[in-house]
Amino acid sequence: MTPSYLGKIRSYYARLSEKEKKIANYILDNPDKIIHCTINEVAEDLNVADATVFRFCKRLGFKGYQAMKIALASEVVTPMKHIHEEISDQDNEKAISEKIFKSNIRTLENTLQILDYNSLQKAVQLIQEADRVEFYGTGGSVVVAIDAFHKFIRSGVKAFAFPDSHFQLMSASQLTKNDVAVVISHTGTNNDTIKILNTAIESGAKTIGITSFPKSPISQNVDVALYTSSDETEYRSEALASRIAQLSLIDALYVNLMILNKDKAKNSLEKVRNAISETRI
Repeated sequence: MTPSYLGKIRSYYARLSEKEKKIANYILDNPDKIIHCTINEVAEDLNVADATVFRFCKRLGFKGYQAMKIALASEVVTPMKHIHEEISDQDNEKAISEKIFKSNIRTLENTLQILDYNSLQKAVQLIQEADRVEFYGTGGSVVVAIDAFHKFIRSGVKAFAFPDSHFQLMSASQLTKNDVAVVISHTGTNNDTIKILNTAIESGAKTIGITSFPKSPISQNVDVALYTSSDETEYRSEALASRIAQLSLIDALYVNLMILNKDKAKNSLEKVRNAISETRI
C-alpha cells in the first residue's frame, strides 16, 4: 500500500514542537514548492537553521531532506485523492458510508506509519512475562479494554478488565511487581485513567499505554507507550476514529503473543471452545 507522506506529516502534527509545526505547515501549504527548493531555501524562508529542517525530516523517518523531497515529489506529481474527506450534510447514504470507511482506513494507515516496533516488542515481552494483565480504560476506551480482555483470556494469559472505574482503581491497587497494567486513553489526560495508572505504578506493576499524544501524562509515565493517529471531522471525533486503531494495536499484541506461546495458546483456546460448546448443549 502506497503511503501518503503529506498524510504522515498530518498524523505526526500533534506530536511536533512549535518549530517543527512551522516546518510542517510550510510543507503542507506548499508541497509543489518544496520539491523545487533546497534545504537552505526552506530554512531561510522559515528563519530556522538547516539542521532544524534536517531533524524534522529524520523525525518523519526519512534519511534526510532529499529523501523527503523525493517522497513528496512522487505524491505531488501524481496527486492522490485525499481520502479523508469532510462529511457534508448534503451527502447521501452511499457517500457518507464511503467517507467513513475511507477515514477508518486512513486512521489505520497513519497509525501503522508511526508504529514503533521496538515498543511493540517490549509490550509483548512484558505481557509474556506477567503473572496477571489488567486492561484499563474509561469512557469510550472501556470498550477497547473489554475487547482486549475478550481476546487475551483465550491466550492463557490471566487477563482482567472491569467496566467500572472504581473497580478498576481497586483492582489496580492489588497489582504486584509481577503484573502488567495496560492503560488505554485517546488523549492520555483523563483524570480517572491517570489515577488508575498512578495506582498501578505505586503497586509496582509494569505499565503499557495506548494513546495518541506522546506528551500526555499517561505517555510520559508508562514503561512502554504505543501510539495511534487519527483525524477529526465535523461529524466524527478524533477519539472515535482512534478507537479503531486502538483495537488493531490490541489485536497486534494478542496475535504476537499467541505465536510466541503456540502450545499454551492452543490448549487455552481449546478449553474456551469446550466451555462455550458445553453451555450451548
